[in-house]
Amino acid sequence: MLRLAPAAIVLLLLGPVAAGLGGVLLPAFGYLPVLGGDSLSVEPFRRLFELPGLAASVLLSLGTGLAATAIAVSAVLLFVGGSFGTRTFRLMQRFVSPLLSVPHAAAAFALAVLIAPAGLPARLLSPWLTGWTHPPDILVVHDRAGIAMVLGLVAKEIPFLLLMTLAALPQTMARERTELMASLGYGRVLGFAHGVVPVLYRQLRLPVFAVLAYATSNVDVALVLGPTTPAPLAVRIVELHADPDLAMRFVLAAGAVLQLGVTGAALLLWLGIERFAALVLAALAPTGWRASRDAAARLAGSALVALPAGAILLGTAGLALWSVAGPWRFPDALPARVTLGVWMRVMPGLSAALGNALAIGVCASALALLLVVAALENEVRNGHPPGFRGLAALYLPLLVPQVAFLFGFDFLLARAGWDGRFAALLMAHLVFVLPYVYLSLSGPWRSLDPRYARVLASLGRGPGTAFRRLRLPMLARPILTAFAVGFAVSVGLYLPTLVVGAGRWPTVTTEAVALAAGGDRRIVGVTALVQALLPFLGFFVALAVPAWLHRNRRGLRVAR
Repeated sequence: MLRLAPAAIVLLLLGPVAAGLGGVLLPAFGYLPVLGGDSLSVEPFRRLFELPGLAASVLLSLGTGLAATAIAVSAVLLFVGGSFGTRTFRLMQRFVSPLLSVPHAAAAFALAVLIAPAGLPARLLSPWLTGWTHPPDILVVHDRAGIAMVLGLVAKEIPFLLLMTLAALPQTMARERTELMASLGYGRVLGFAHGVVPVLYRQLRLPVFAVLAYATSNVDVALVLGPTTPAPLAVRIVELHADPDLAMRFVLAAGAVLQLGVTGAALLLWLGIERFAALVLAALAPTGWRASRDAAARLAGSALVALPAGAILLGTAGLALWSVAGPWRFPDALPARVTLGVWMRVMPGLSAALGNALAIGVCASALALLLVVAALENEVRNGHPPGFRGLAALYLPLLVPQVAFLFGFDFLLARAGWDGRFAALLMAHLVFVLPYVYLSLSGPWRSLDPRYARVLASLGRGPGTAFRRLRLPMLARPILTAFAVGFAVSVGLYLPTLVVGAGRWPTVTTEAVALAAGGDRRIVGVTALVQALLPFLGFFVALAVPAWLHRNRRGLRVAR
């Protein structure tokens, strides 16, 4: 049965993506007999290109995606290069998973509260420093250049890239390479760039591509922080999905194909950026420049990573304050009084969405964990780790834009009579939860010393006993942490829940994004805070249960 797990994972990852892409390609070229499209044509693309502001939407998606990815990658590499092996680096390792657990929409709400003209920093500085007695008339959130959206994407993608970097560093001999470069007189940052980055980046390329694909096609962050006139391309495609005219489904499919092309163009441009950066690094090598005095660069790297984390934490505190605020006039630093009235009014209506989020998240994470544990156990017993094709299949749902295949997948589900069912929604969540659970658990599972199992085998015990009595207890914390990561990913999924759920399974995330347009910060504060706190519940369980299980067995506390 264990041998079936890798094939089941590949089928669950590739099947919906392939079916979804097929479900949009034919309608994009006019073929959808159920809606009267009996022949192939380019009419859907003609109608798509007639939409006002489409070129601006495309350029906005392309530019903000490339900018967010470039800033996030540069910040992570600069931070790791400047602080690898230091106390700051070890401290940041502890905060990566909690920061990664914050849903994209919750992070966007936190940032919106922070940078708004009437946000907490503006209140603390007014009027004694700024002279403002009223909020300034400045378009910060939803600015036309998409700067706020870029900041929101950077704040969320830095923890993901940092986690992937931490997983890849042990395979690069980073400590030995940095010590060698230091012995040659190189500073920390440039020595890391010359000695480690060329090896490290080969393992980071797929995660970076996943970040770029999401940044060019995100919907939830764009709805909260992005421009509206015109909106990014992915948001406009979602708007087409809500159009009551069924003939617009052809245009929607053409838009999905266009989004696939935009993301593909961004990936090609990124390959050019990679090549340019490699040429610059190669040109620097023979110059003998060692940049030994790089304190400013190291400080900048730490700031670029710490500031987004601090912004999310401070913005979340602002959401908590708004959720209990009574009258709060600008420029008062604090509300006139604190009340739980909004919580008492909102929570009864939010209970169904909260229950749906818990049910979907727990089921999707549990199924993903069972499949991943079975696949990793099969790998240990047979000694066949996944190659490049396996990793490519793992990253495929993260590399293909959600809007490029989810609408086609939903159409096929509707034709089969599965649209809006819990099982279909669970399958859609599994597509995105599985990769994160696998990436979280594969490193600790493979790093467990194999000599433990050999000792057990010498006592006459088989691989089943080693699995039950050895690996499961010793890896309890990484297993539960992987479950918590999968739960956090499921809670934060917006577009799969909206499209495949057909509105029948609202979650806290869909409700929070829907309320964003209302403008009531108190209600948004309650909903976004509940959404942000849900993943922390999973991580609390991941920490508390192993601590209780191993309370009398310190030797079983295996570090991740």
